[in-house]
Amino acid sequence: MSELQIAVLALVQGLTEFLPISSSAHLILVPVFTGWPDQGLLIDIAVHVGSLGAVVMYFWHDVSAILRSLTDWRSPGLLAQPGRHLLVLIVIGTIPIIFAGFALKTIGTEGLRSAKVIGWTTLLFGLLLYAADRIGKRRRTIADMSYGAALVIGLAQVLALVPGTSRSGITMTAARLLGYRRDESARFSMLLSIPTILAAGGLLALDLIEARQAELGLDVLLAVLLSFLSAWLAIAWLMRWLQRASFAPFVIYRVILGVALLAYAYGT
Repeated sequence: MSELQIAVLALVQGLTEFLPISSSAHLILVPVFTGWPDQGLLIDIAVHVGSLGAVVMYFWHDVSAILRSLTDWRSPGLLAQPGRHLLVLIVIGTIPIIFAGFALKTIGTEGLRSAKVIGWTTLLFGLLLYAADRIGKRRRTIADMSYGAALVIGLAQVLALVPGTSRSGITMTAARLLGYRRDESARFSMLLSIPTILAAGGLLALDLIEARQAELGLDVLLAVLLSFLSAWLAIAWLMRWLQRASFAPFVIYRVILGVALLAYAYGT
């Protein structure tokens, strides 16, 4: 595998993982339009490790609060403390994707990885994001989030198992429909990505071990580094953008990409 291919894949993963435009769709489309061979499980894991490191570092204040909350579960106000409340919200929001992921792994998703499917999901869920952003109120924060709301967002996340939906996009859409501020919707979506990426990476690692392909090299380190840097920049930019503007640019991008994919799919 060339360094150019590794760099492109790592940058695509990092830039699209947390933006509401679907990283899985872009990673599937890269070899389609470049003719490059499949990058393999090792590079898949490497780019996920890089993006995971970026979200943990950017939201270290929240992550450290959660870690501190694990030290003493017997103190008064068990769930009233912000770190513990956030931890429970993330656990509840993660449960649906864990069960659905294992079920889908048994069934298989090869039939969903087509340009037609990606085109339709990119387009339709992009329009849904626009509607949610227009309808959603702008007052609620994660501190106000109920466990029921976390479960609804977690159930919405299951839809991201269909390529093109966008994990970050569908969770932000659900949060906006429930009345959470744009920046808070993005923040919870990204915190929810931590266990999700860990679970997905763990499944990939098991497949890698079974295939006896685990081998650390410069290619892997390059993929981790570039994915980390691009993901951190994407997160930082998105969080600043959503404090003063809407999801409109992402909706426009998704509509254009979706229409182009459908034209390509139905024209071939």
